[in-house]
Amino acid sequence: MSSRDQGDLPGSGAARNITLKELAGILGLSATTISLVLNRSHAARSIPKATKDRILEAVRKYNYRPNFLARSLRSQRTFSIGVLVPELSDGYSAQVLAGIEQRLLEARYLCLVATHHHRPDLVEERPMLLYERCVEGIIAVDTPLEQQPPVPVVAVSGHRTLPGVVNIELDHDEAARLALEHLKRLGHREIAIIKGQSFSSDTEVRWQAIQRAARGMGLVIPEERVSQLEGDSPLPDTGCLATRTLLDRRAHFTALFSFNDISAFGAIRALREAGFRVPEDVSVIGFDDIWEASYHVPALTTIQQPLEEMGRIAAEVMLQRIAAGAEQGMPDIIRVHPRLVVRESTAPPSGAGSHA
Repeated sequence: MSSRDQGDLPGSGAARNITLKELAGILGLSATTISLVLNRSHAARSIPKATKDRILEAVRKYNYRPNFLARSLRSQRTFSIGVLVPELSDGYSAQVLAGIEQRLLEARYLCLVATHHHRPDLVEERPMLLYERCVEGIIAVDTPLEQQPPVPVVAVSGHRTLPGVVNIELDHDEAARLALEHLKRLGHREIAIIKGQSFSSDTEVRWQAIQRAARGMGLVIPEERVSQLEGDSPLPDTGCLATRTLLDRRAHFTALFSFNDISAFGAIRALREAGFRVPEDVSVIGFDDIWEASYHVPALTTIQQPLEEMGRIAAEVMLQRIAAGAEQGMPDIIRVHPRLVVRESTAPPSGAGSHA
C-alpha cells in the first residue's frame, strides 16, 4: 500500500478533487472495491470491515467526491424522483412525503421536492422544472396535473384520469359513511359540513361522497349548514372563518364534519369563542388524522387517511414502473381504506348546540 498523502499528488491543491484512480493507488485497492463500498452495494458485504473503514477514512482525508454527473451520463440514470406538493407546512403533505422518502431511502433514491401553493402557473411549471433536472419520475401529491410530463407519474389524491398515470386514492364513500354513521349513532341529526377549498383535488370528490352517504342514512344537509374553506392558508384560520360563517347564518347544528384536521382545529376555536363547548354543545370530527390530532385539546375524532402508507405505495409503484421501463400491468387506481379514530371531540348531543 502506498503511503503518499495528498501533498504528493500531481497538481494537488485546495481547489482540486482527488480522482477515484488516484485514491485506488493510495490505498492499493481496485477502483471497483472502493466503488462497491461507497455505493453500499450488496457485493460489499464480503469486504472486511477493516478495509471498509480504511476506505472511508481515506475518503475523508483526501476529500474524495464521486463524479455523480459523469456516472449519470454513462448509465443514463440519476436515481432521483421529483415530488410535487402544495406546500411543506401542512400535516397532510408532510405525512405523505414521509412515506415517500422512507421507501425511496430504502431504494437509495434521492427525493427532490417542489412546492406550488396551488398556483396554476406553478402547477404547470414545476413538473417541467423537475424533468429538466433529470428526475426519473414524478409523484404528484394533491396536485391536479393537466398534462403528463415525459417521465412516469404517480398521483396521490389527484383524481384525474391521464394516460399512464397511476392514482393512489382514498375510498371517500367509505370515509363519509364512517363519519356520518358515527355522528348518527351518537344521536346527531343536524350536521354541518365544511367543504375544502375549490382548488383541492379532494374537495368535490369528498363532498359528493358525503351527500351520497347522507341520503343513504336519511340525513338532510341543507345549504345553510354547508360552508367552505377559502384562501390558501395552511393554518387553522380557514376553518375558523368557515365556522363563523355558519354561526353568522344562525344555522342549527349539533355536529360539524370538517374537511381536514387543520380546519377542524380552527372550527373548535370559533365555536369556543362563540360560547359553545366541544363536544358538550357541538361535536367536531376532522379528516386525515395528522400527527397533531391526538394532541389537540380536546383530542380530535377524525377519519384517518393512511397518509404515510399512501406515500410508500406511490414510491413503490414509481420504482416498479422505472424498473419495468413501461406502464403495462399497472392499474389506473389503487384505492386505500380509511379508519374512524374516536377521541374526545365527539359526544351525544346535549341540546345546547342550537344556533337558531
